[in-house]
Order: sequence, then structure tokens, then C-alpha cells
Amino acid sequence: MADALTSVLAIVALIGGKAFGWDWLDPVMGIVGAAVITIWAWGLLRQTSRVLLDREMDEPVVQEIRDVIEGSSEAVVVDLHVWRVGPGKFACIVGVATANPEPPEHYKERLRVHEELVHITFEVHHCQGEHPHTEELVAAR
Repeated sequence: MADALTSVLAIVALIGGKAFGWDWLDPVMGIVGAAVITIWAWGLLRQTSRVLLDREMDEPVVQEIRDVIEGSSEAVVVDLHVWRVGPGKFACIVGVATANPEPPEHYKERLRVHEELVHITFEVHHCQGEHPHTEELVAAR
């Protein structure tokens, strides 16, 4: 849209300059066009910077993943990566440690209630008894 609008502004400036002798209209429309493109580019940067700078971990879905996995099992989330793959859609890689491991599909099924998660990869690490670093892992989050 910004590109089309700047083209229309250039055509208006050319017609105004030719028909009415308004030589000043071309540079004014150039400045207006530059402002339109700057506003568009700023919006694009704001939308894409979260993905490009890997800032998706601020999303509420991250805590929801932790709550689902840790809330009703002995599993502790030891590694979690979430990134946006589309508008309101996320992919994630989850690593859990537990003394009573279930197959990855068990954990994936529990996360399916979150429709915004369109791709889930799971790693399950078995640990004997209490995970030796559970307190450190939880504190490090």
C-alpha cells in the first residue's frame, strides 16, 4: 500500500506541475512519500523485530506451556524455545526431566489444547529419583 500510495503521489505531482506550473509540488510529494514509507517501515520493523531478535519468550504462551507440563506431572521443563511461525501461531521445542517419563506424544497431547501451538518438538530426559538439579533449573528460569 505504501508503494502504491507513493506512486499515486508522484503522478499527482507530475500532473500538478505540468497543468498548473507548480514546480514545488514534486519535492513536496517526495517528502510526503518519504514520510509514508518511513511510517510503513517503522511498523514493519516493530512487527518483525520480536521474531528476528528472538523475543517470543515474553509471550503468555510460554508460561502456559510450563503450567501444562509441570502442573499435573512430575516433569520439570529444563529447556524451552518458542518462536512465531505466523500471525498468532507458534512452534516450540520443549525438554523435560522426570523420574517417570512418558512418551513425547503424551506431553504433546496435553499441549494440543493450545491451538496457537502448530508445531511441537519434545525431548524427555529420564532421571532416577529426584532430578539432581531441579532446584537450580527452576531458579534459573
